[in-house]
Amino acid sequence: MKRNITLFALFSLAVIPALLTSSCSSKKISITADEAGSLAEEVYIYGYPLVTMEYTKRIMTNVVAPGPKLAPFRQFGRLRSDPTPAVKEVTAPKAYTYSTLAWLDLSKEPMVLVKPDFGDRFYLLPMLSGWTDVFSVPGARTEGGSAKNYLITGPGWSGQVPEGLEEIKSPTSITWILGRIYCTGSPEDAEKVHALQDQMSLVPLSSYGKPYTPPQGTVDPSVDMKTPVRDQVHALSAVDYFKLLAQLLKTNPPAPGDSAMLSKMARLGIVPGEEFDVSELDTSVVAAINAVAKPTQEKILGALPEFGKMENGWSFIPSTGSYGTQYLFRALVTAIGLGANLPEDAIYPVAKTDITGEPLSGVNKYVIRFEKGQMPPVKGFWSLTMYDESYFFVPNALNRYTLSSRFDLKYNKDGSLDFYIQKENPGKDKEANWLPAPEGGFILMFRFYWPDQAILDGSWKLPEITRAK
Repeated sequence: MKRNITLFALFSLAVIPALLTSSCSSKKISITADEAGSLAEEVYIYGYPLVTMEYTKRIMTNVVAPGPKLAPFRQFGRLRSDPTPAVKEVTAPKAYTYSTLAWLDLSKEPMVLVKPDFGDRFYLLPMLSGWTDVFSVPGARTEGGSAKNYLITGPGWSGQVPEGLEEIKSPTSITWILGRIYCTGSPEDAEKVHALQDQMSLVPLSSYGKPYTPPQGTVDPSVDMKTPVRDQVHALSAVDYFKLLAQLLKTNPPAPGDSAMLSKMARLGIVPGEEFDVSELDTSVVAAINAVAKPTQEKILGALPEFGKMENGWSFIPSTGSYGTQYLFRALVTAIGLGANLPEDAIYPVAKTDITGEPLSGVNKYVIRFEKGQMPPVKGFWSLTMYDESYFFVPNALNRYTLSSRFDLKYNKDGSLDFYIQKENPGKDKEANWLPAPEGGFILMFRFYWPDQAILDGSWKLPEITRAK
């Protein structure tokens, strides 16, 4: 980590000033419309995560006090229960893990994160940079459950780390903590999880060791709290998009490997931390830049076949959370799964069809069979969730939206296990393994938390979804 920080410091001192000098040495930028359009597409894809994170941060911190999902800067929002079918704010809601989320702005000072003793309970606290890379994951997998305090520092900070704190250095000022804590679902266990959530806290370094009460947040009425983030980002003209990107780059610096992209940005007149002044560009060039927004958005959203993997009718992205210079891949994950974990922490296969390629529908009955000894190999837990075609829970008489490793499942005599995916109750002898479906189309999603190597390397195969005879 120290070596990477040193390399970044050298890169910042040597490369960025040179780019600033070269781009500012001549007022008029000489570039053709065709070249500008080509470069603008690349830069748009490159900046997509940072712009999206900025809009997400604005919405999720635009409140006076913490709630289940939103909280002011430097405070945790705490989800206290599993969602129900009535919850429509977030697609693909999850059960069994209670989210504990916080947004940090490390441009002014570091933050101290207080983590309680989780014992042997599964939890993870992935931290995402403004570029959506997971740069640290305190959790059961990485360090067990013992209590620990961290000092989260931003780019350029070089102060003294107080005794008893472990430094975690964020590469950007924008930092998102997406904590997840496992709960069995019982009222008794929910109370224990609530206590752990309440023991987690964030304190500015200047207030560490002193009495501290988080201040009230402020609400900016200009922030659109209703329109989905992706729609807001896509509504920006490319010029406005690049203006925001240039501002964000001041406190959310590029990675050392992004030097080639910085050079391309400079050709367009986009300089980190400076205003993107289109008056230095020919009107035809400005028009070419603005023209890239919609087709580039379509390119991002259409990139799944290039990076996704199919297995027995299930689709999934096998590697997320760390992207390097795979800018299109990073933009795709931002667009369809913002906040994705490292594969070592979680993988999410999705099925919309059965093994024959026919769309899943409540008109039919399906079986998912695990042969003896072939249940999902995980160290955390696994779950299979039923969603309607809009990725929301399906109401049913059992209030059952998932099957998981915490269930008392009924195995066959030969040690195999069958899941029954259908609208009608399959009968008392099979009800324990029944996942109720809607009348129409539906989607199934596995969640594998802390998957074993057999899942990561593909030696364990996802089960087929077959139509019942």
